[in-house]
Amino acid sequence: MSSPKAGATKSRRAAPARRRLSALSADAIRLAATIERDLSAGRLDALSPQALQALMTAGCKAYAAQVEAGRDLLPFTQRSHVSPTDVMVTASGLLRAVNLAVFELGMWQSWTGR
Repeated sequence: MSSPKAGATKSRRAAPARRRLSALSADAIRLAATIERDLSAGRLDALSPQALQALMTAGCKAYAAQVEAGRDLLPFTQRSHVSPTDVMVTASGLLRAVNLAVFELGMWQSWTGR
């Protein structure tokens, strides 16, 4: 049995973690908006290849973790203006980066129902 003092300490630790997550989410949304503005202005070199790869890696891992945790979540909203070509280019690159073929993706989807 834990003491009331131990419970209070635990809840005080949880609050900064929630604030940090909220701040991280706000930072991510601001960064995404900045990237979108730069792309719209034709500044394709606003992100270095290393920065883009770091963002893609973190985004891919974060998305997979959310889905594995049971969240029914699409990777972006329908109003995000991502074109079918954008999706195909990105999906092809993701598969190539981990040496997977479309056939393997299809098999995995049939096994998992995803």
